Amino acid sequence: MTEAHLTCSRFHVAVELIGARWSGAIIQAVFAGRHRYAEIKEFIDGVSDTMLAQRLRRLEGEGIIERRVIPSSPVRVEYHLTDKGLELEPVIKALVDWSGKWIRPSGAAGEA
Repeated sequence: MTEAHLTCSRFHVAVELIGARWSGAIIQAVFAGRHRYAEIKEFIDGVSDTMLAQRLRRLEGEGIIERRVIPSSPVRVEYHLTDKGLELEPVIKALVDWSGKWIRPSGAAGEA
């Protein structure tokens, strides 16, 4: 397997992981300081409880987000970015900047 092929394969996996519906928005929400499930859900317009739970589990399984149980009464659960997840900051920032320039508020692509 050539280095170019490996790079393409890794890129594809990364884009599929971060680009999966709601995954990027969840990562962005946690970067923005939303750590509790309800805060993340409120930050992301339109995500269902089922999908949010599935995406959080997937991101946790991929080592991007960690689930922390805070022993209190009642018990609290928070989600935080791992070192691997924190390294996505420039990627997420670049996408936010790009979308601000090129994506219309309605979600349709177009010129700025």
